[in-house]
Amino acid sequence: MFFRSILNKDRGGTITLSVLFFIAVIVPFCNLVIPNHHPLHIDTFTVSLLGKYLSYALLALAVDLVWGYLGILSLGHGAFFALGGYAMGMYLMRQIGDRGVYGDPVLTDFMVFLNWQSLPWFWHGFDQFWFACLMVILIPGALAYLFGRLAFRSRVSGVYLSIMTQALTYALMLAFFRNEMGFGGNNGLTDFKEILGFSLQNDTTKVMLFVCSAVALIIAYIGCKTVINSRLGRVAVAIRDTELRTRFMGYDVDNIKLWIFVLSAVIAGIAGALYVPQVGIINPGEFSPLNSIEVVVWVALGGRATLFGAIIGAVIINYAKSWFTVALPEVWLFALGSLFVLSTLYLPHGVTGLFNHSPKIVKGWLKRGFKT
Repeated sequence: MFFRSILNKDRGGTITLSVLFFIAVIVPFCNLVIPNHHPLHIDTFTVSLLGKYLSYALLALAVDLVWGYLGILSLGHGAFFALGGYAMGMYLMRQIGDRGVYGDPVLTDFMVFLNWQSLPWFWHGFDQFWFACLMVILIPGALAYLFGRLAFRSRVSGVYLSIMTQALTYALMLAFFRNEMGFGGNNGLTDFKEILGFSLQNDTTKVMLFVCSAVALIIAYIGCKTVINSRLGRVAVAIRDTELRTRFMGYDVDNIKLWIFVLSAVIAGIAGALYVPQVGIINPGEFSPLNSIEVVVWVALGGRATLFGAIIGAVIINYAKSWFTVALPEVWLFALGSLFVLSTLYLPHGVTGLFNHSPKIVKGWLKRGFKT
């Protein structure tokens, strides 16, 4: 009854969550139960790849929440994703202990290499999983709160706000590249061994990380949908469409924008935390502004302001990227770029718009001369 009320009139979301639940059950079964030689067996590499796609889908969901329903085009959500990833990466590095290259039970390998004499203060506590999980939420949330409070109180909006978010993630990328920051510099954090005492090389651990990604995506979708269906969500849509009118009606526009922005940043941080143990590395390249721009493309291709469209767009593009790099290694960038251009021209409402606006889309194709 609870889920029915949340997903009321959200057929796309219902189908998407059903598919997510199905793969969360069938993929572990095909990996752990079905023998390797069987055609239905799913290898561990594919499981980790699917888990990475789901982490990206969670990040896309976070962007769609603020862009699709609040009208804030954030080009810096990669920063929150990377911060969540670094928080989890720091915990994983502390679990290595004396199994590192230099055998130091406290200092990580890069700290020993750089002649650090003691563990930096901001690394303390990351030997505990609960503390790392808390930081995954608090660090991106605190940064989003500080940035959002300054920006929204100053009435910065539109393209200027987008540029500021991009500048934020670029500044963090430059900072994290520096060795003296204490985050591994250019190489970042890698060579992880275990999580909660379970080896990251074990098939069962990788399957559980995949399941956690699927469950987190389902919970985040339901949470975002609950916000959108609430009075807060309706006011957020009003802010997106007519901010001045909403402000004149007496609503606290700045605080509404702030708290939804913070929620979105927290979701992005959780996505980063799920991404790192499945990929096995986190480095400053994740802060790259290009990564944040690419996330916006995922949302646009899938369908803005649908939530489930962001999930579909993230999975489609990342699968296409993986396929093109293998099938067309020399021209995969051009192939992927063509996909973006064609989707912009002929799918103005994204892939999900085909279901809701198909007659109008076909009519538009015919007007443009898009005939078979």
